[in-house]
Order: sequence, then C-alpha cells, then structure tokens
Amino acid sequence: MLSNKIGPPRADRPKVVITDYDFGDVDVERAILEAAGAEIIALQSKSEDDLLVAAADCAAMINQYARIGAQTIGAMGKCEVIARYGVGVDIVDVETATNKGILVTNVLDYCTEEVADHAIAIWLTLARKLPDYDRATHKGIWKWQSGQPVNRLRGRTMGVVSFGKIGQAIASRAQAFGVDVIAFDPFLPAEVAAQHNAELVSKADLLARSDYILMQAPMTAETKHFLSDAEFAAMKPGAILVNTGRGPTVDNKALYRALTDGHLASAGLDDPEEEPAKRASWTPDDNPIFTLPSVIVTPHAAYYSEESIMAARVTAATQVAKVLTGVAPDYPVNADALAKTKS
Repeated sequence: MLSNKIGPPRADRPKVVITDYDFGDVDVERAILEAAGAEIIALQSKSEDDLLVAAADCAAMINQYARIGAQTIGAMGKCEVIARYGVGVDIVDVETATNKGILVTNVLDYCTEEVADHAIAIWLTLARKLPDYDRATHKGIWKWQSGQPVNRLRGRTMGVVSFGKIGQAIASRAQAFGVDVIAFDPFLPAEVAAQHNAELVSKADLLARSDYILMQAPMTAETKHFLSDAEFAAMKPGAILVNTGRGPTVDNKALYRALTDGHLASAGLDDPEEEPAKRASWTPDDNPIFTLPSVIVTPHAAYYSEESIMAARVTAATQVAKVLTGVAPDYPVNADALAKTKS
C-alpha cells in the first residue's frame, strides 16, 4: 500500500527525463528528484522522435509542451510515471499509458488566480477599447472618440464556457463590474453554478445572450473548434471573445472571418489555434489573426506568475519523487483506470 510521504531513495538510480522546459534551468526539479535518488536528463524536445532513445530506460518523464504519445510510450521499457507541468493532459496519451501500466499525474489549482486575473484583464482592455486609445494617443490624436463606441459594462451579460474553478473565479471578478454571468458546462450541476450566482444554460443560449464570451474550455475531441463559423454567426453583433483556455477550441480562420466582416467587435487569445510553444518553428505570418488590430494575443501567459511557475515545478517533480519512492501521488490522472486493469 502506498503512503502519502516521500520515502527513502531507491537503491537503484532511476532516470527521470524532462522532455522540455522554458524556465531557464531545472535546478528546482533536480533538488527534489536527486534527493529521491533519481538521475535527471533534461532535454528540449519538439517531437516524439527526440524522446525515443531516452524513453527506453527512463523511470519517469515530465513534460511541459512536448507530446508524449503512443510512439514514445511504446518505447518505454521501465517507466512508472508521466508527469505534466500543468493541468491539461491532452498532450499525453493517457489511454496508452494506462494500458502499459504507467501512472499519469498533473498539477491542479496552481494558477487559478492568475488565469482568472488574465482573462478579466483582457476583457476589460477590449471592452474599454484601451488598444484603440493607446494607438491614437501615440499618434498625437487626443479624442475620446478614438475608441467609440464604448458600452457600459453594468447590466450586460458575460457567458463563461467551462465553469470549473477558473471559470468560477472569472465569474466572481466579473460580477464586481455589474455584469450578469451565464455559463455553459455540461458536466456541472445547475446548483453549483447557482452557488456562484451564475445561470447554467445551453450552448445555444449562451451564444445568443452573451455580450462577452470568456472561454476556459479544456482540449478534448468534443471541444476542438467549439467556436467556429456557425457559433460566431449565432453570437450577438458586436460581441467580444476572450479565450484563456486551449487555443484549438477556437477556429481561428472562422474567427478572422467574423472579425473582418464586422460581426464580432474584438477578441483576446492567450494562445492561437496553432499553439506556437508546441512547434519546432513558428511565425505569426502563419495565422492572419495577427494582422488584426482588434485582436490581442498573449503567449500562453495567463497561467504565469513567479509563484505559479514555482508551484508547477515543485508539484510536478514531487509527484515523480513520490511515485519512485513508493508513495501515492497527490494528483493522479489515471489511478482508477489503472486499478481496473489490475483487478
């Protein structure tokens, strides 16, 4: 039976592969994992081909943006755990890992405040037309009309897509500005939404009623292009979209059309559909969204603060250290499925 505290280092020296990272070094992870008796191999992988050799004898893998798919997992001969540096596990083939008896972990609740703050910041920036005013004043134009029209926030409706902890945190912030909050989340009981003074509605109702739509949806087969041409056409003229969830949940080509034909007023994306951090090379020329002054794009930074980065690193490394020393991890993703395969 697994305990809940990190145990003594193993007699052997298990190899822990960090597939990729963009925070400068892996000193934090190294301190935690070497104390558990592990050896650290830090890579900067952008494709599964880069992982195959390291996968063969690793006891664990930690990934940030690199995909750990069936090819990599198939090459694993002794891996015990795959740990994500974040919440979403869509870039890990969890099913294949489960079938091979490998535990998958993630990091929960480390950036709720940051993402909610970021979403609200983008929303207010677009609603108050700050980019328009800023561009005008830098050109020497000093007129309040530079951002016209700007509408009062109070009394308008915000629709939140996916009403988990981050969606709820967004709602509580938005309600301070006097907006009414409605939400779409097929996995949430209506009474939970009501506890946060939000009305749970259908997707069609949310599209039709919202002046602002804030997306916080995870990436699944069902949520890819959750918003595309039909959905944008169903939205209110002049609506504002903010996506601080996963980039591919919004069809960027359809969004471009909705913005250039004037149906939508503006959009803010924390990640475009192509998710540049997961590509070996990228240029904004790949996506026409970047040509539009009505669009704000941030580089998948909504989760970021110095505190949240540290929490993600410490937690991910700690999950691995626990598993490698026979301890139950805090945030298992597939523990129940693994138990079924062993029963």
